[in-house]
Amino acid sequence: MKEDWKPGTMIYPLPAVLVSCGSKEDEYNILTVAWTGTICTNPPMCYISVRPERHSYPILKKNMEFVINLTTEDMAFATDWCGVRSGRNYNKFEEMKLTPGKATIVNAPIIEESPLCIECRVKEIVSLGSHDMFIADVVNVKADDKYLDSETGKFDLARANLLVYAHGNYYGMGKKIGKFGWSVEKKK
Repeated sequence: MKEDWKPGTMIYPLPAVLVSCGSKEDEYNILTVAWTGTICTNPPMCYISVRPERHSYPILKKNMEFVINLTTEDMAFATDWCGVRSGRNYNKFEEMKLTPGKATIVNAPIIEESPLCIECRVKEIVSLGSHDMFIADVVNVKADDKYLDSETGKFDLARANLLVYAHGNYYGMGKKIGKFGWSVEKKK
């Protein structure tokens, strides 16, 4: 039997990402975001949703660029810490011993410890209520070569031990159980 609940955001799990922003070192900041995702393949587009009262909000709005840095189980403490501490009071890169790196296209820094960094340029900001959605074009992706499959060149999610967020908790992704199309794949 199913029970009715009040409407809420129960689409889980979501990636727990670190979004880096700022165009110069003295304004660099990191915020933890779980309200993020893909919205279009061609052209590649994604979004992040951010509360206007967050320290990073005016930085994002001014520069109109950011980097979505995927996180790993090893980065779980830093991911949580950057979500509960404000960049008004802390230099999050220094506090968490994360390394700001040079992005290829955008001015916002990448996080060197991240296995995959998605460089984004904001197309539109949509005010939704508690959060504003930053809709962005993906202008470049930087992948750590140690997670690339030597045969296929694909990013190996399992080896990266990516971190996900579900209803207030962080989890590892778990084991692979199939691939897209495997249920209808012709057997040899």
